[in-house]
Amino acid sequence: MKNSSHPSYLYAILAAFLFSLNSPFSKLLLEKIPPALMAALLYLGAGFGMTFLYLLQRTSHHKKEARLTKQELPFILGMIFLDIAAPILLMSGLTKTSAANASLLGNFEIAATALIAFFVFKEAIGKRLWEALLLITAGCLILSVSDIRSFALSSGSLLVLLASICWGLENNCTRMLSLKSPMEIVILKGFGSGLGSLIISLATEKPSFHMPSVLAACLLGFVSYGLSIFFYVMAQRELGAARTGAYYAFAPFIGVFLSFLLFRERLTLSFLAALLLFGLGAYLASSERHKHLHTHAAITHEHRHSHDDGHHDHYHEESVKGEHSHIHTHAPLTHAHSHTPDLHHTHTHTHSH
Repeated sequence: MKNSSHPSYLYAILAAFLFSLNSPFSKLLLEKIPPALMAALLYLGAGFGMTFLYLLQRTSHHKKEARLTKQELPFILGMIFLDIAAPILLMSGLTKTSAANASLLGNFEIAATALIAFFVFKEAIGKRLWEALLLITAGCLILSVSDIRSFALSSGSLLVLLASICWGLENNCTRMLSLKSPMEIVILKGFGSGLGSLIISLATEKPSFHMPSVLAACLLGFVSYGLSIFFYVMAQRELGAARTGAYYAFAPFIGVFLSFLLFRERLTLSFLAALLLFGLGAYLASSERHKHLHTHAAITHEHRHSHDDGHHDHYHEESVKGEHSHIHTHAPLTHAHSHTPDLHHTHTHTHSH
């Protein structure tokens, strides 16, 4: 069977790298732009940038990708609402804590994503991934305590953690859409969340539109939200929400490095301890393997696919080569192979593998 998961790992790491640019550069721009407006500009930048790319290659894109339909509406609305709340919380947190601290605390999104995937969406999580999540959560707790003797959580840290929980839930909503067109998903996210955040900004802030900063924020949004989310959705197709989220442990390392370069923030002992825990967690999450005999129930759906992946052997009247999209039916199938919890592998497990 063709193993198509390797590009997905690369997509996840690329998404993480692009998203890592968010915290340090947003902190610079927050000197000129208030938090809710900053969140709005990031998402609007993603929406406009991805719309431009979508129009450039819409002919080939339409043939290969499945369009969003009314069936996905609950997940689309959930995704947009949570994407309005999360960046506003993050931008507010960034005004009260260091960019490096916020970058590493962003790792709690990984644990939140996995817990929601497991308990709400019944996604399979193995022993190594649970161990990774414990290490990442421990790192978050170390960073969140502003004074180890008083055990008081800083307000900035709490805001960043709340943003991470919102994004954890949003990641699972996005996963339910991941078989559909990634560009359409990002465009909806961008304009829906961007306009929602803009309304909140106009109602609660007194935004001053410093044009160079506005344009810089839109460009940052296109790169760190637009392109990042596009590759994130591509990764979720194969890896599921929990594993794709685990690769985001790579993002804060880059964010931390940039923060030290830009703001000369000093390294503390707790910071280095958290960094070590995140590194171990990222390794465990990326090295988990899952293989067993499983059964696919009959299902009819539409998404991008090819006929050499071991799951799509249906008949076409005309010869079809490469990737394409159309409504198709899977017959019941029982087989064993190494797999991830993509939307073809949502079967239940009696125990961890």
